[in-house]
Amino acid sequence: MFVSETQLRVRYADTDKMGVVYHSNYINYFEVARTESIRNLGITYAAMETAGIIMPVIEVHCRYIRPATYDDLITVTANLHELPEGHRITFHQEAYNDKKEVLARGHVVLYFMEARTMKRAAMPAPLRDALLPFFGDATK
Repeated sequence: MFVSETQLRVRYADTDKMGVVYHSNYINYFEVARTESIRNLGITYAAMETAGIIMPVIEVHCRYIRPATYDDLITVTANLHELPEGHRITFHQEAYNDKKEVLARGHVVLYFMEARTMKRAAMPAPLRDALLPFFGDATK
């Protein structure tokens, strides 16, 4: 299993009139965590795009459990429970506060696609190679 954590500070602009993080901002937090998880593997979205591969989101699910407020330090995970095969990758994500209480939980599904043709593509080899060590014998 691949596990990644990213810490974020809630900005004032992220909150609504009730003083809590506006629900759609969790989707942005999930994106930051996904981007950083791939960067921590030594690969960037920018490099994949330069190589002609894009990763559009095709599904998002988020369950909101408790609120976060301005200036809270939150941790957002971006985990892969299985090595992606084919053109699809599913990140299981959580946001939690400094007390380790879950704020939101969900998953995001993305496709690997050729930017030029907008057709499905296989996961780029450099990303697959970087992920392989996290899945041990499950890849054989």
